[in-house]
Amino acid sequence: MSSSSVSDGILNFAKQYSIYTGCITFSFGVIGNALNLLVFTQLKLFRTNRCAFYITIESLSNLIYQFFSISLTILTSIYGDDTTGRSSMWCKFRYILGQSCSLTNFYMICFSAVDQFFSTNHRFNIRQMCTLKLGRYFAFILICFLIIHSIALGSSYNVHPTLGCVLSNYVAVQYSTYFLYPIFGGLLPIVIASAFSILAYHNVRHIVRRQLPIVRRKLDKQITAMVLMRVIVFVCLLLPFIIYRIYAINFPISQSMPMAYAIGRLLQTILLSINNINYMGK
Repeated sequence: MSSSSVSDGILNFAKQYSIYTGCITFSFGVIGNALNLLVFTQLKLFRTNRCAFYITIESLSNLIYQFFSISLTILTSIYGDDTTGRSSMWCKFRYILGQSCSLTNFYMICFSAVDQFFSTNHRFNIRQMCTLKLGRYFAFILICFLIIHSIALGSSYNVHPTLGCVLSNYVAVQYSTYFLYPIFGGLLPIVIASAFSILAYHNVRHIVRRQLPIVRRKLDKQITAMVLMRVIVFVCLLLPFIIYRIYAINFPISQSMPMAYAIGRLLQTILLSINNINYMGK
């Protein structure tokens, strides 16, 4: 069997894997995030809860990402790829929208963890530092910043004849390699979410000492446990894809090397499908 037929077989498997996992992720993602929105916006118990507000924003962002992701899956099923290597505008738009939703997802998880730390703290003055109004203000500022950031970086993506849709600006490549993926979209949200969720979990273990209604204590414990589990899943699913993206940006594989290109596409498809579980809702 020639290397050409083997590489074609790998690419075909990657295509089929992308289609099936994309449909499964989309189905569960829409259901999961829709349920989140239904619960956290309709139940009176959560309407003034700051953590529920952050989860609502995360769920909205996840829904946008899911519909965007299924569009790529449909294009892959029709054309054999997501067509980002054919249109410069689509190439840029894909990364702008995808990155905006991803970073919103990451930092809403951080906001949820930080909020639980403050709301479960035994000191009254610390619990009063975070309000729903302040949370809405910070969330709005952050989302505006992330969109502007994604537009600025996404405009540096261009279609290369043999490499496809890649970063063409040297400064953007260096920024993505040494700051965006390892720090801003990797280590920073992981550290913030992990540290504050652990601190919040420590707080709720001693929450029985505080003079709070039983319903409020149970709610704090349940939300803190949910946030902690979300952070654990978030870290485990994100790390492999971040490592891959740093490598792929610095060492793009040309289509003139069919075997290496096919293996790279398969690896990207598998790691992306694992990372996409992050957007399926709680």
